Amino acid sequence: MSSIGSSTEVVVVGAGIAGLACARALREAGREVVVIDRSDAPGGRMRTDLVEGFRLDRGFQVLLTAYPEAKRVLDYDRLDLRAFYPGALVRWHESFHRVADPFRRPVDGLLGVGSPVGSLVDKLRVGLLRFELGSASLEALASRPETTTGDALDARGFGPAIRERFLRPFLGGVFLERDLRTSSRMFEFVWKMFSSGDIAVPALGMQAIPEQLAGALPPGTVRTGVEVVAAEPGLVRLADGSTLSARAVVVAADGPAAARLLGEVDPGSRSVTCHYFAAPRSPLGEPVLVLNGEGPQDGPVNNLCVESDVSPAYAPPGQALVSATVLEGSPDELDGVTAHLRRWFGAQVDGWRHLRSYHVAHALPDRPEPRAPRVRDGLWRCGDWCEQASINGALVSGRKVAEAVLADLRHA
Repeated sequence: MSSIGSSTEVVVVGAGIAGLACARALREAGREVVVIDRSDAPGGRMRTDLVEGFRLDRGFQVLLTAYPEAKRVLDYDRLDLRAFYPGALVRWHESFHRVADPFRRPVDGLLGVGSPVGSLVDKLRVGLLRFELGSASLEALASRPETTTGDALDARGFGPAIRERFLRPFLGGVFLERDLRTSSRMFEFVWKMFSSGDIAVPALGMQAIPEQLAGALPPGTVRTGVEVVAAEPGLVRLADGSTLSARAVVVAADGPAAARLLGEVDPGSRSVTCHYFAAPRSPLGEPVLVLNGEGPQDGPVNNLCVESDVSPAYAPPGQALVSATVLEGSPDELDGVTAHLRRWFGAQVDGWRHLRSYHVAHALPDRPEPRAPRVRDGLWRCGDWCEQASINGALVSGRKVAEAVLADLRHA
């Protein structure tokens, strides 16, 4: 532990975006802080691997540019964000049908009126939903009665066609569950974000986000390759037998890891598997999300995109990077994924080369709920599992725990 020191003012366990946001707020307030993580680089679940010149995010991830905390904390210009098409292609009955945001792509919206993705009335309901949630304040949305996403869609009268062919796969890709049991408040918040901004990725991959947060900290603040076995008030125990004392310890690990360190009940997780393929050319030719409107009976892929159509830096020149997402899947199902994609895109899939598959066991907390930052005196927690299952929730949680720690330190 001599490389870290035996004590510091605040130690943050976990260098994901929640822990980094916490550390940044503490440093801006002039506090001494050290961030430790067992991985080889900061980022937590938000990492990008360079494989044969391709940039592979560890699981399909995107940033909603309207996230209020992300807008406050991140420098979007430096991230060089690249946006997706505001809509989707829905695979239904052996064809792709375009669904467009009529407010941003009015021509495409009009052309899609007759598509079989949903009735005209349902498409008008989508527009009304956009207007309703886009004009509501975040405070008003947070105070609405809470139910499930499925019940919220039922209450708005959406028919089975648009629900099954568009809403279920689209929201399934967001929430990593197709049963639509996610909180209606989360659904309404996310839909407002979709309506108010872009779906985007940094030009060089999602890891650019934690790298930007870590880069705002003084050199040496983030220490990687350090495994924590226990977190106690004012004390962190490491796997090598050494300890690090602090006036405050913040556990910013994912839900299951935090539960182990804090001796609490595991909040549960939703898993996802992302399969990456190198292709000689894009099967789409545009930065659009493809949704499986047929459902799991058609095949395991829930959603697909060509990352290099969104940002060319995701693939070497002259090649394309295809990303296929399977909910609660595993890398072992690759043959089924390839067969599914062959039905979608034909014989060209035989020329694709599998690069890597990522099974993310703890991609999202299953049922996040607001949790007080303080565990007990000298011990704190933060993460998307404490606030909201999103990038925005992780950043908010990190800031809130920093504010709580600062208040405690001032009065100590």
